[in-house]
Amino acid sequence: MLVDKVKQLLSDRFIRNVGWLGIAELLNRVARLATTVILARTFTSYDYGVASLIFTIVDFGYVLILNPGFGAKIIQADQDELETVCNTSYWLNWLICTILFISQCLAAFPIANFYNNNQLVLPICVVATAYLLIPIFIIQATLIQRENRLKITALSTALQLIFGNILTIILAIAGMKSWSVILPIVLTIPINIIVNVTNHDWRPPKSFTLKKWRVITSFGLKMLGVNALSRLRMNLDYLLVGYFIGIEALGLYFFAFNAGLGISQSIINAFTAALYPHLCSVQEDKAQMKYQFFRGLKTIAFVVVPLVILQSTLAQFYVPIVFGEKWIEGIPVLIVICLSAIPVALSRATSQLLQAVDKTYLDFNWNLIFTAIFAIFLLVAVKQGIFAVACAVLTSQLIAIPIFTIWVVRHVFAARFPTF
Repeated sequence: MLVDKVKQLLSDRFIRNVGWLGIAELLNRVARLATTVILARTFTSYDYGVASLIFTIVDFGYVLILNPGFGAKIIQADQDELETVCNTSYWLNWLICTILFISQCLAAFPIANFYNNNQLVLPICVVATAYLLIPIFIIQATLIQRENRLKITALSTALQLIFGNILTIILAIAGMKSWSVILPIVLTIPINIIVNVTNHDWRPPKSFTLKKWRVITSFGLKMLGVNALSRLRMNLDYLLVGYFIGIEALGLYFFAFNAGLGISQSIINAFTAALYPHLCSVQEDKAQMKYQFFRGLKTIAFVVVPLVILQSTLAQFYVPIVFGEKWIEGIPVLIVICLSAIPVALSRATSQLLQAVDKTYLDFNWNLIFTAIFAIFLLVAVKQGIFAVACAVLTSQLIAIPIFTIWVVRHVFAARFPTF
């Protein structure tokens, strides 16, 4: 009986896709754990603070370059319009990437001046070169997801992250400080290029075309708005802590966030990456989509909740042993950040559902409201220190996200949550 149940699970495409992405994340976690330990023992709070600011800037840039709107449109497109959508998306990506590269290099100087740190200029310009490499493979990568060949996606992700972590460890031991986490951002992209281009036969068009660009950008801009607001929330606490409390306090907060949410975030990313194409594949059958969505939620909860409880409970024991006693001060922040993984997982899954039923405008409107609420919580809390900021992050999520999810379920399926 148990053997039959296991066989049934393994035969399910969603479970297989989650499995491949989960394996990739597991391999990454092994390498990432070693990286986190090395950085914790070689970095100061100031080094972490500088790295955090660079990552925040890169994250905002990736909102445009890895705009899920173009990718989601490719995944959702009918077969007869697929080639046109791919060709136009390819050139749109190049236009966006070129503009963003120039803009980020120019913005490096006022950003450095804002934080009163001229050492930020060169790293910001260096990481901007990564934007010019992404259009080379992003269409192939999206088509592979459309075809549900997430084994390839998992391979690309695992190789990039593992190599990046190994490179970070080498550079950190060599005394490269914040450069040890900055350079791998650029140096690992060729791995994505090789894996994705060699595993799909789509090739760039020989002539420039923007056919159907209005349809693509209309869909893409809605998704861009959602993603931009999401990224703003993910980084707003970093920006405020760095400005109001200081770079060293930001370093401690960034360490706690990275060590506390890193593992859960990887698992959530794996599940939601597999969930979206799975929902799109049954978008014509509401009953089947409802079943797949709730089953996805159940699966995510079954993995994430126990992991969060275990990690937050043991934090006071493993942090001083694994990372060093100098980070004990960040344990309370780490515990609170751990707990925030649960509402984050719920929010991601709900957004994927709205994308799959082409109701991204609802997701955008919700994100606009939630970002305003989130900002108010943070502005009040930042005056009380980084622990208060972490509590504000968790509190705002626990209040707002469940309400949003329940409303979306009733709106899309005209039904209440089922009992599992």
